[in-house]
Amino acid sequence: MIVPLVQVADHAGVDTALDVLRACHTDFVLIRDDTGRCAGIVTREQLTTRDAEPWYTDNTRVRDIAHDCGPYAHPGMLAEEAVAAMSERSLTALPVVDDDGYAVGVLIGARLQTGAGGDL
Repeated sequence: MIVPLVQVADHAGVDTALDVLRACHTDFVLIRDDTGRCAGIVTREQLTTRDAEPWYTDNTRVRDIAHDCGPYAHPGMLAEEAVAAMSERSLTALPVVDDDGYAVGVLIGARLQTGAGGDL
């Protein structure tokens, strides 16, 4: 699990999220709602697909294209359960949230599958 340093508000535009991804040299960005809770995740691939259509990036909010809106992983979840959930939903990254819904980390599929079993 890695710490989720890059987050954008759910009302941010696709163009803003792309700027954040490029500036931070990352492949995904977490989406947070107005209360700061995790509201999803978008990947660079999702955003760059839409980047080819300028009218779309200017008028679309990241909440409308979120890669995954839950359920999310929780601390203490078994690694095998997380791998199964990601595989079932074809995810490359999965937010880890606490009991209140705030992001505490992100699971990266490639790293998780090569790691040892146990809790997150």
